[in-house]
Amino acid sequence: MPQQFGVIIVGDEILSGRREDKHLRFAAQELNSRGLQLAWARYIGDDPAAQTVLYRETLAGDCIVFSFGGIGATPDDHSRQAAAAAAGLPLVQHPEATALITERFGEAAYPNRIRMAQLPDGCQLIPNPINQIAGFSLARHYFVPGFPEMAHPMVRWVLDQHYRHLGIVEEIASLIVPDAKEGDLIDLMENLLARHPDIKLSCLPSYGNARHSGLHIEFTLSAPPGLAGPAAEWLSQALQTMGYQPGPVSLKQPQATA
Repeated sequence: MPQQFGVIIVGDEILSGRREDKHLRFAAQELNSRGLQLAWARYIGDDPAAQTVLYRETLAGDCIVFSFGGIGATPDDHSRQAAAAAAGLPLVQHPEATALITERFGEAAYPNRIRMAQLPDGCQLIPNPINQIAGFSLARHYFVPGFPEMAHPMVRWVLDQHYRHLGIVEEIASLIVPDAKEGDLIDLMENLLARHPDIKLSCLPSYGNARHSGLHIEFTLSAPPGLAGPAAEWLSQALQTMGYQPGPVSLKQPQATA
């Protein structure tokens, strides 16, 4: 089974709607661009006990997890403490993180900013290119700030440093079927998957978007090299037999990961 990825997005401000979440879309798109896929996402508020329970659950699993938010020094930030508690580790004053904060802020690092260097014992740092206040990793969990301008480059750094080898090389084919309703095509989709068991199928109905102004379905097929294209051509022919007029098959060739 391919390696799975998950994200945890922390913050009452997200759950209340006071701030729009920008992490889920980023994580999904960044992983997809590397031939990887997001398996799940969890949202959680600023509740230290609930966070501890959640991290204990995910630390016991096999997923690579990115946790966004809650690693600051204000009273509503609990992710550092919850991660340590979930792993059964003490919080310690991390010497390298301490040095980075002191170098960045000087005397203004004390007494509050320096708290952000109190991290689970034995964790590794994730460099922050914006203000040098590092995130940290613990057992394939990667804790980054809630600010997208900091968090997103940090996630890319983690993927580049540790997971470049995991990219799944896939061929992706897509086609648009005007005036189609997914409920009318379920049997066809099941037949497609029975004939082409190695493909993954996505069916996205729409009442109109930038790709096609009217009612339509967009089919996307992904598979190992050489398989998605023929499956999409079979689907196109089957749709034409049923009286539909699908658009041309768009085929994205796989690109090898570094």
